[in-house]
Amino acid sequence: MPSYDSLKLADPDIYAALTGEMQRQADGVELIPSENYVSPAVLEIMGSVFNNKYAEGYPGKRYYGGQEFTDAVESLAIERAKRLFNATHANVQPHAGAPANIATYFALCEPGDTIMGMDLSHGGHLTHGHPVTYLAKIFNFVRYKMKDITTGEIDYDEMRAVAKREKPKILMAGYSAYPRELDYAKMRAIADEVGAIAIMDMAHVAGLIAGGAHKNPFDFGFDICLTTTHKTLRGPRGGMILTREAELGKKIDKMVFPGFQGGPIMQMVAAKAVAFGEALKPEFKDYAHQIVKNARHMAVEFLKNGALLITGGTDNHMLLIDTVTSWGIGGKEAEVLFDRIGITLNKNMIADDPRSPMDPSGIRLGTPAITTRGMKEPEMEQLVSFMLRAIEQRSDDAAIKALHEEVKTFCQQYPVPGIERMENG
Repeated sequence: MPSYDSLKLADPDIYAALTGEMQRQADGVELIPSENYVSPAVLEIMGSVFNNKYAEGYPGKRYYGGQEFTDAVESLAIERAKRLFNATHANVQPHAGAPANIATYFALCEPGDTIMGMDLSHGGHLTHGHPVTYLAKIFNFVRYKMKDITTGEIDYDEMRAVAKREKPKILMAGYSAYPRELDYAKMRAIADEVGAIAIMDMAHVAGLIAGGAHKNPFDFGFDICLTTTHKTLRGPRGGMILTREAELGKKIDKMVFPGFQGGPIMQMVAAKAVAFGEALKPEFKDYAHQIVKNARHMAVEFLKNGALLITGGTDNHMLLIDTVTSWGIGGKEAEVLFDRIGITLNKNMIADDPRSPMDPSGIRLGTPAITTRGMKEPEMEQLVSFMLRAIEQRSDDAAIKALHEEVKTFCQQYPVPGIERMENG
């Protein structure tokens, strides 16, 4: 772990916040499904001198000189990404997942064109056309939903009917709060029938796909895969665009730069390369499969204890629980309660939720970060026990404080990568 001596001297306030966050991560359980811990190697390269270098353009075609080593790391990131996902073309420059999505829309569509994506309340993502986003003022978004929230089955018949009526330019797969796998073959067939480009936003499950724990959309003829590089992929915070055909990739490259964003953040591109190299190792496959095993085991434990899980379980890394029906409390109250015992997750809307996004009917939780710490099925049972005890004892402050101490002791067995135990925090 770096010493941070320079930071401590230069800015004690930021140093205090940093050490506080390190302590929080070491002493708590991270169940937010979009969060993970990077390796010490990824953490190191993110704080490197690559931060000092502008690299507008692409390898071999930069606008500034002095690019020998930036070209090397970006080329490695591109080649490793293509190997991981069996892609023909990769753009590793997007600063985050949303810019990757937006640049792709701009590359393929004109204002007013129709894009079809999953409804947010049924598990979709803001950038797939929610009315609160500026994108909804530019493109015409239409949505599809689950047919049955008890199983999570998508209403593919309705999807086909809407697609035939609306003729979308893009048919978007992918989600932020959906615990099942999608039927890529059905979606590709619908896209073919209406002449749409098939895109998978695999941000949440990219690591599961890379590790062979989930199907690869490219194997079903999808044209493009968009992703973040953190979450299950366990890399730095950033975005990436992969295509099945080189010409489509070149078109998107021009929109990423110079069309949409400026120079790449080179320390993050280098960190992506390191993370992709880690994901190519055999042990990453074990990790990806364990994420799914842990999530399924946790789901079984909740179901045995009477919790209502949206879709009835999980096929991936996340669970969505109706807390109102399960425990008589809203998602916001549940999030705050679990924070009090050192377990972090997020409030989340459920399908057609009658409550507001800031106080919804559910919570979302997942297993990528705890799997990185080495937890397996027995630990899933312990975590569910902690959470259910918190629900039962939520009116007893002393019991909640005692439970928090139990969680801290539990966490000492599972170090966070890149963070040494801080005994005097």
